[in-house]
Amino acid sequence: MSAAKVQNVVIVGGGTAGWTAAASIAKLIGANLNVVLVESDAIGTVGVGEATIPPFRTIHRLLKIDEADFLSKVQGTIKLGICFENWRAIGHDYIHSFGFTGQGCWAAGFQHFWLKARSLGFGEDYGRYAPELMAAKAGKFGLLQQDGLSYAYHIDATSYARYLRRFAEQDGVTRVEGKIVEVHQTESGDISEVVLDSGQLVKGDLFIDCSGFVSLLMDKALGTEFEDWTHWLPCDRAIAVQTKSVSEPVPYTRSIARESGWQWRIPLQTRVGNGLVYCSEFMSDDEARDTLLRNIEGEVITEPRLLRFRTGQRVKHWNRNCVALGLAAGFLEPLESTSIHLIQRGVIRLLQMFPYSGIVESDREEFNRQMDTEFRFVRDFIIMHYHVTERTDSEFWRRCREMDIPASLQHRLDLFRDSGRVFEAEGDIFRENSWTQVMLGQGIEPQSYHPIVDMMDEQELRQFMQIQRNNVDAVLSQLPTHQEFIKRYCPTAVA
Repeated sequence: MSAAKVQNVVIVGGGTAGWTAAASIAKLIGANLNVVLVESDAIGTVGVGEATIPPFRTIHRLLKIDEADFLSKVQGTIKLGICFENWRAIGHDYIHSFGFTGQGCWAAGFQHFWLKARSLGFGEDYGRYAPELMAAKAGKFGLLQQDGLSYAYHIDATSYARYLRRFAEQDGVTRVEGKIVEVHQTESGDISEVVLDSGQLVKGDLFIDCSGFVSLLMDKALGTEFEDWTHWLPCDRAIAVQTKSVSEPVPYTRSIARESGWQWRIPLQTRVGNGLVYCSEFMSDDEARDTLLRNIEGEVITEPRLLRFRTGQRVKHWNRNCVALGLAAGFLEPLESTSIHLIQRGVIRLLQMFPYSGIVESDREEFNRQMDTEFRFVRDFIIMHYHVTERTDSEFWRRCREMDIPASLQHRLDLFRDSGRVFEAEGDIFRENSWTQVMLGQGIEPQSYHPIVDMMDEQELRQFMQIQRNNVDAVLSQLPTHQEFIKRYCPTAVA
């Protein structure tokens, strides 16, 4: 146990991770803490157009952030899901939406009722019974008092970091400008202070590493081991670029599978975030750049930016007196928009077990166990998109189809294929509906359904399925277009 109480918190690095940590600590538990954030204007962040998932809104409620003001400041639009194009097969697409599809019962999810209806010839496409999915396809969104949609956002990450900085500084966080040139440690190995290029020393009791891929504290200073997952997720590079909008923003993210990776399109209010994630073993940087630029719309307004990464995580997210967040802790490609979510989960967990009286090993172990579990669930969910595919048109996709996968994922795929069952696991951000939508979308067809469905005769099942459809139609009839909602609720001031 550390003898010293934690009073001085030093956050190394800004960006979304650093300023999320700073704003949250200062606002929610920082009354007796001195919080300092060190960042250098000379060091850029990986800020691009970012897509989020619904739990993103939780921390905003805690911070009492006004939604309309936030969306206006970050060029924000609404996200109801992700459209996956060419993943199962070239020319095939499906939407993984938020919320729920249909109505299940205590023993079986809606997919079991749907499977029987399909076997009898009257079940429509599975997504027809999902209000968020149908709203996304219709380009609609609105805030409803009843039967409200589950939603998230598309945001400009650089603007978001600036937005959080304002909140953090209002609550007493001190920002120190400078580049860290040395990290000093005590005889026990704890970090004691960082030295800036100006010669200034910044001392702390607890350090939070938000320094990105360089992982200045967790890797460079503490030498924390990294668990590499590139044998399952071989993409190791991305090229990002922004373009001017040429049409109204759709309320969903687009993920378009290419020959050796995938392309994202994230629509903001006046521009679009674009990028290509790819495997350098099968595609050169020049080929990737050309592929991306051939497949975008609108005038390019930023220089294409190359990012190199390695998929995996630190074996400890909290090592000694240092907690890593964001890219310093690990990287999972943003296929399901989990990057900011994992930052927020790390922040919330740290707040829940904040070591005011001194750092104890049991807190570190529990923090690391929970972060490790969540990273692995996200890892498996992303691997599924690559592995469960009918594509054989390139060496990249053939390898993904044929690769060995984690036993934890294989069990879930077998369970769904055999019986249509999905059990929600503790710590898995992706619930039954998400797994069902993606497994169906990627082409897995369950061989059976739960026998409890047979308690309905055919006429009752027909009526039940019609009610599910009517419920979706009732929600859609109340919604304005997404563009109308943005224009009325949170328009961005165009410079």
